[in-house]
Amino acid sequence: MFQRVLSVSPYWLLLLTTLFWAGNFVLGRAVHLDVPPIGLSFWRWLTALAIILPFAIPHWKESRHVIRNSWPILLTLSVFSVACFNTLIYIGLQTAPASNSILLQSACPVLILVISWLFFREKVTLLQGAGMMISLFGVVVVVTEGSPSAIVGMDFLNVGTAWILLAVLCWAIYSSLLRLRPDGLSPFGFFALTVLIGVVVLFPFYLYETFSGRAMPLSWISVGSVLYVGIFPSILSYLFWNKAISELGAARAGQFIHLVPAFGMAMAILFLGEPLRGFHISGFLLILGGVWLATVIARARA
Repeated sequence: MFQRVLSVSPYWLLLLTTLFWAGNFVLGRAVHLDVPPIGLSFWRWLTALAIILPFAIPHWKESRHVIRNSWPILLTLSVFSVACFNTLIYIGLQTAPASNSILLQSACPVLILVISWLFFREKVTLLQGAGMMISLFGVVVVVTEGSPSAIVGMDFLNVGTAWILLAVLCWAIYSSLLRLRPDGLSPFGFFALTVLIGVVVLFPFYLYETFSGRAMPLSWISVGSVLYVGIFPSILSYLFWNKAISELGAARAGQFIHLVPAFGMAMAILFLGEPLRGFHISGFLLILGGVWLATVIARARA
């Protein structure tokens, strides 16, 4: 069945991938009163692990020596991606609007450039620097909801927004550290292993949340939410994204990532009733323009 699905146009696969990713934010906000955030993250990845485990074990057996010798970096990558990123997103969505959150996440490519420059001494060109500043200003516009002057009074940062920014930082760190991923471990084996480690890391936090009064309820809302996030933005998006990259190349496929905030804002307006305000549009254009300048244009001029 998977082979039949993966045989469709890579452009359709990319559209579905970005739609699933955007839906993750919207659903996280939609169920924030019904489903606890750490519980949603834990059961998401446990569901994904249960599905992929039979296919992952052969990969792990072939690379057991690599895994044994590389566990520190594997643990680090798993903590920043599986354990932290979506968990912090779901925590942030307890109070932050989905539209704001997904706009902030779209600035991640520029943050990756900053981290690579700071810690890996990657050269940053003038165009990349300009793109970083433009994108950063777009983030400020979104965070302050169109009133950058509010920074002076330090009365602008929603607690949920702070969690979202921390989540974006975790993903940027993970993406920057991917260059240290061990050779000899297949991409699928690596993905499955980070999921396994992430589930183990999340478990004590899930127990703490449960015994603190926010136990995961057994309801149609919780089960449906877990199945969606465990299958669509976790497994199917991974398969679709990698299949599209193999056919179109990373550069062309990567441009579709900009559809995530567009889909996300549209769904937040349609399903959550969140208003589309001027700072959403201006912040989106600034972030997108900065990312485009710092990545696509700068790469073309290199």
